[in-house]
Amino acid sequence: MSRQAKSIWLWSLAISALVVLASVLGLTDPGMYDEETANWAAQARGQDMGNVVAVGVLLFSGHGYAKGSRGAAMVWLGTLLYFVYAYTVYSVAVHFNQLFLVYVAALGLSAYAVMLSVNRLRAESEDLPQPQARRVVGCTSIAVGALFGLLWLSELVPASLSGKVPQSVVEAGLWVNPIHVMDLAIVLPALIIAGWQTLKGRAAGQFFVGPLLVFSVLMATSIVAAMALMVMEGLVDTLLPLLLVSLVAVASLFAAGRHLAPSDAPRVRRQA
Repeated sequence: MSRQAKSIWLWSLAISALVVLASVLGLTDPGMYDEETANWAAQARGQDMGNVVAVGVLLFSGHGYAKGSRGAAMVWLGTLLYFVYAYTVYSVAVHFNQLFLVYVAALGLSAYAVMLSVNRLRAESEDLPQPQARRVVGCTSIAVGALFGLLWLSELVPASLSGKVPQSVVEAGLWVNPIHVMDLAIVLPALIIAGWQTLKGRAAGQFFVGPLLVFSVLMATSIVAAMALMVMEGLVDTLLPLLLVSLVAVASLFAAGRHLAPSDAPRVRRQA
């Protein structure tokens, strides 16, 4: 096994162990989210479910990446971005519990795995999607970013003008929602910019749009799980938002598949 393949497996296994530990205890220990409101606890358990799915994606894509698949490498990178996002939320917006250091460790390892991998992947990558795929991918990325941006702003702008705390923040029992912060400041602009650059055929956009769409699939999956729990617990009285987020997951998955298809995804060079 090459040095690079060993590194990929070490990152993948270490992060997966931490995520599985946190997710299993979060789902099975009834006291883990005792300090949270019912709304926020349901969202945390939904995130735990999504995290278990993401572990499978990380290990499967890590296996492909270690064998030299460029498409698998992009999926691996997108899954790491998802864990950075998810464990930032756990680390700063869940009351202190026995898993706090696990949350921080998962966040740190995921962030360093991204930082130490992204330059090599960009140097090795030759992203040449077909024109039709580029249009589908770029438009989907822009649409996802714009949709969630408008959704958050439709709540936050009226609340800011009225001086009242948004209802979703009240129900979650938070001062501010870190999801609003990360989405509006980083994630949604990144999706829109990467999508636009992809439509223009620019290398940076075509590189980052794949991992960002993978991130979108995993995040939407976690949101669907959370919303399903909230519907079952009577915290949400409509299935429409769940259906809309499910549509986002399917659209992101389709676009990511088109972008990272084997015919468009040359193999990365492996170090001896």
